[in-house]
Amino acid sequence: MDIYLIGGSIPEEDAGKLYNTCAVFGPDGTLLVKHRKIHLFDIDVPGKITFQESKTLSPGDNFSTFDTPYCRVGLGICYDIRFAELAQVYAQRGCQLLVYPGAFNLTTGPAHWELLQRGRAVDNQISVATASPARDDNASYVAWGHSTVVNPWGEVLAKAGTEEMILYSDIDLKKLAEIRQQIPIFKQKRSDLYAVGTKKP
Repeated sequence: MDIYLIGGSIPEEDAGKLYNTCAVFGPDGTLLVKHRKIHLFDIDVPGKITFQESKTLSPGDNFSTFDTPYCRVGLGICYDIRFAELAQVYAQRGCQLLVYPGAFNLTTGPAHWELLQRGRAVDNQISVATASPARDDNASYVAWGHSTVVNPWGEVLAKAGTEEMILYSDIDLKKLAEIRQQIPIFKQKRSDLYAVGTKKP
């Protein structure tokens, strides 16, 4: 079986700095790419949650894509999904699937987890898959759960609950092409008025 393993995210130390890193391995076990979380989760929602990743972690500064025989995949980690420009850059670079391992909490999860996935999918006419830890109510940080797969029309194809489970879904690249043909947003962008670009290759 040709399995590509996107291994969630783990702390990675490099030159005295810590990063939140997602490693991707190909069918032969080769490390294809490492994504270091670009946007750090520094938030303060009064009475709900205060969290500062930047006290411990450093931000990554590279875009992360890899190719399979099926499609090109773009990577983000958790909070990266809130930044529409990152997804737009990946779409410009030919990605047809975006994958975000993430662990939204019990405040942001019910409000925005699915909404952001559907938004990135529709905005970029792209498939979006997220993987979250199962919920552990006794943990110091309680994750929302609900790993999900969304198609380019914004439809939720598969969604886990809060418990441990294996989630399966087919990604229909033919449907993706049909949606892009029916609603040709990439041809209709007003590049004379605006653009999303990158400062790094």
